[in-house]
Amino acid sequence: MPAMDERLHTRQPEPELMDLPHEVEAYAQADFTTVNQAFVNRLLDVVRKPAVRALDLGTGPGDIPLQIKQLAPNWQIVAVDGAAAMLDLARLAQKRLGLTGIEWRLADAKATGLPGGSFDVVCSNSIIHHVGDIGAFWREVRRLTKPGGWIFMRDLFRPATLQAAREITRRHAGTESPILQQEFFRSLLAAYTPDEVKNQLQDAGLTTLQVLTVTDRHIDVWGRLEE
Repeated sequence: MPAMDERLHTRQPEPELMDLPHEVEAYAQADFTTVNQAFVNRLLDVVRKPAVRALDLGTGPGDIPLQIKQLAPNWQIVAVDGAAAMLDLARLAQKRLGLTGIEWRLADAKATGLPGGSFDVVCSNSIIHHVGDIGAFWREVRRLTKPGGWIFMRDLFRPATLQAAREITRRHAGTESPILQQEFFRSLLAAYTPDEVKNQLQDAGLTTLQVLTVTDRHIDVWGRLEE
């Protein structure tokens, strides 16, 4: 185990998919309502359109599309995840809420198979830190977004030290299950720094996007694709 004050100069990758039964169960039982609502509120404030075709990458159990549909019912949403068990939870939640206008799709976020330039909005909450081939991910985001379309991503960023990662875990996941605490800590270590994300965007030609630190653990990546 590294020393408690060790600086986190490089990320420690974690699996791209959360598809093990204990991971899916722990994630489904956790309460992300406040965090997800903050993401949706910011997304709708950025886009400010009553009706768009949107893509949610790494949707997990579908909380983001379901919250969007309750606030912006005219949005048409395609929600992608690589874990079938997560999409099963999403479909059950959609049925329980009686919502329509969401297509759930099993696919790799780096290679969705969806038509290029077909979305007014491409968004995601907490997928970036899962992705190993991050260049392929950003190229796919660019390919899928219409010219002039919006891109909005929120994700964790890697703390400067191991001690800081432990403190953030205690602060924000201390009341969750041990499994979820472990997952959250691993995600912090797997996350990219703001500067690393800025370099990724430059490499992918997404030079119109901004990277902004918005909480003690989150960054927003957002802007409009060039016309």
